[in-house]
Amino acid sequence: MTFRPIIRTQQDLEDAWRELMGPLGFTRTSIWLMLIEADGTPIPQLSKIEAPVAVPIAAELDAFTDMVGGLVREFVPGGRVAFLRSRPGAPGLTVEDRAWAQALYAAGRAAGVPVEVVHRACDSDLVPVPMDESVPDSAA
Repeated sequence: MTFRPIIRTQQDLEDAWRELMGPLGFTRTSIWLMLIEADGTPIPQLSKIEAPVAVPIAAELDAFTDMVGGLVREFVPGGRVAFLRSRPGAPGLTVEDRAWAQALYAAGRAAGVPVEVVHRACDSDLVPVPMDESVPDSAA
């Protein structure tokens, strides 16, 4: 049976990420992208961007923003996007986790695309990174 959630709430999204990520434990850092139709149905494919360890520089973020906007307009017009950053290592939000979340929220805003709460998965947990937690401590 194919997993086909309906995502209407943040808890629905977290549950979907938990199902899709399966057993936790990662050997590489990745950004996962889920496109969600206006009715809350995600398309059945996830996009995975391998090994972005450092937060992207402005030019990379611009290209990422264009890609996200194009994907939403083409595949889920009127829809939204959800992001999850997976990485090896211990729980807790790192400076890189927060910076990536901030960059992902910014990419959605710049693309004019609604962004669901960003999530982070590591070897032992999967947690939401709300926008107010994505600001690095030094910037708070």
